[in-house]
Amino acid sequence: ENIGTSASCSPLLSLLNSRFYHFSIYNLIKLPIFQIQSRKSHHFYFPSEARGGKFKMSRVFLHMLAFLWLCCWLTLTGEAQVDEMKYKDPKQPIATRVKDLLSRMTLEEKIGQMTQIDRSVANVNVMKNSFIGSVLSGGGSEPLPKASAEDWVNMINEFQKGALASRLGIPMIYGIDAVHGHNNVYNATIFPHNVGLGCTRDPSLAQRIGAATALEVRATGIPYVFAPCIAVCRDPRWGRCYESYSEDHKIVQEMTEIIPGLQGEIPPHVKKGFPYVGGKTKVAACAKHFVGDGGTIKGANENNAVIDWHGMLGIHMPAYSDSVIKGVATVMVSYSSWNGVKMHANRDLVTGFLKNTLKFKGFVISDWQGIDKITTPPGSNYTYSVQASIQAGVDMVMVPMLFEDFIQDLTLLVKSNVIPMDRIDDAVGRILLVKFTMGLFENPLADFSLVNELGSRAHRDLAREAVRKSLVLLKNGKSQSAPLLPLPKKVPKLLVAGTHADNLGYQCGGWTIKWQGFIGNTDTSGTTILSAINSTVDPSTQVIFRENPDADFVKSNNFEFAIVVVGEPPYAETAGDSTSLTMLDPGPNIINNVCGATKCVVVTITGRPIVIEPYLSSIDALVAAWLPGTEGQGVTDVLFGDYGFSGKLARTWFKSVDQLPMNVGDPHYDPLFPFGFGLTSESVRDLVTRSTSTAEFVRACIITIMATLLTSLYLIG
Repeated sequence: ENIGTSASCSPLLSLLNSRFYHFSIYNLIKLPIFQIQSRKSHHFYFPSEARGGKFKMSRVFLHMLAFLWLCCWLTLTGEAQVDEMKYKDPKQPIATRVKDLLSRMTLEEKIGQMTQIDRSVANVNVMKNSFIGSVLSGGGSEPLPKASAEDWVNMINEFQKGALASRLGIPMIYGIDAVHGHNNVYNATIFPHNVGLGCTRDPSLAQRIGAATALEVRATGIPYVFAPCIAVCRDPRWGRCYESYSEDHKIVQEMTEIIPGLQGEIPPHVKKGFPYVGGKTKVAACAKHFVGDGGTIKGANENNAVIDWHGMLGIHMPAYSDSVIKGVATVMVSYSSWNGVKMHANRDLVTGFLKNTLKFKGFVISDWQGIDKITTPPGSNYTYSVQASIQAGVDMVMVPMLFEDFIQDLTLLVKSNVIPMDRIDDAVGRILLVKFTMGLFENPLADFSLVNELGSRAHRDLAREAVRKSLVLLKNGKSQSAPLLPLPKKVPKLLVAGTHADNLGYQCGGWTIKWQGFIGNTDTSGTTILSAINSTVDPSTQVIFRENPDADFVKSNNFEFAIVVVGEPPYAETAGDSTSLTMLDPGPNIINNVCGATKCVVVTITGRPIVIEPYLSSIDALVAAWLPGTEGQGVTDVLFGDYGFSGKLARTWFKSVDQLPMNVGDPHYDPLFPFGFGLTSESVRDLVTRSTSTAEFVRACIITIMATLLTSLYLIG
């Protein structure tokens, strides 16, 4: 009765009037029909008898049978079509979905998936028409200055809509460097760089930092991070040494616990080597840079690591094995070479060892223009670079700008049978595996549900904890009997001096907001060490700040003590390579002027050990704070004794650069401060508790002795 008014049946009603329907019924009853709708019901009529009344019921019954036959046919056809689109069905096994989607893809679509481009060259049309598999933000690449989380989400969703509009609707994966928190984004929590985290010796802390970073990255709509760096830095002259946890591979291995923090704890059923990303609050991680990047000659960035297989396997490879076991989704190849062979072209290590021996099933990604640098000069034979890198086992290429050239060259190489289709299918299959595993097909678009996680109080408190645990106390007092730390909070007047005392950019280091970092206090939000001192001391304490005071000023003010904060400027990659490893001027002059006139604690803000021995004798207390990030109160937490010092050197502190490279276990090992060194101190609270306990114990002993004496005298008398 209501068939004419049912929305669900409207397609069928349309079909009733179609030529196909007429043809089908004609073959059944040899006569076309049409329908006339009344207010109460549908009556079926033959045209020749439309004026003569209703047709016989037997003929109506035949029409209904035909109608039901068509319904069944449509249902079965629809189910068949759904069944064929297995890659869209989340109930299907991931391997089935990958196989199904791969079988549907053209060569052009496959090569698009292997292409990663920078956001500056991406737009909806490029994503749709070139089938781009991934977009990234390079260092400092943002939607607009001081962009909010919502700005990031809106930009990324726009790119994603372009990808979803392509023929097969394969979502793109957006990647970003998040190497010490979500470091490209305004107002994000900036954690200590890895050089400091290694000194905590605390893998669980690394895991919690990974989880917090994942939340902040997801808050901006991004599901993929180029972290962690698991290099083993064997020479502090390397400009990326602060990205390394330690010179000791064992510490680096322990700190790969950041991967379960970023991706989620891998379930027992996941096979070894397969990637795992645990939902919308986690991100795909990237172990980098494979392999030996921290072992180059004289620490030169992107240079040659001259080391035998035993050394490579024993020092630089173990953390990759651990990362694969923990389900890391991707691995980034190093710019560097191993014994003269560029890693981006090293099939033996990328395919032979990483994929075949370690059984890594995620995808391998190049570094920024990494394949260009296979040749000298870079890009001089781009077609060869494409061929060599893809044949070596690189699955996704961070092009990132001239993507048309990459697509054209790789297409030509495949069509010319230089690169077999099996290699392309392997690469794309790995990329799709990661995308399916992380739920990108089911949840391709981001929303604003996590925006409040960016720079949250909980994450800043965690960063503050990481800072205080990473600080290493190298000296405390000119004699053991007269320690300077912890400092008293209540004094008439104290001095704060140094280039790094009130500079958030210096405090955070490279890879913060911009690729090379920033200088000053306006590019993001945080607490400088000077601000932390002001909020920590007693309100009656007068804090005087002079960046570079002269000796007369210091002497004439009768300061109780001084805090001097000096160190390196921010830098990243090759810009940080240094043969001298000296602090930023006028750091030495500040130390001499201040520490020569009053008691001082020197806090170094550096990405590695620097030359400090010439000034050590004039310094009362020395603290290595590394690159602590936005939460400067972690420094004052231990300086003023709210917490004790606990950090231990994760790398050797040399006397002179002439000793380098020098690592623990070397025959010529003669450091200023050895690997593992770090003085400990108690918090003021613990000191008071211990002093009180000791006093009570002494008092009890005295009472016992007096009682014994009196009893003895009484008995004798």
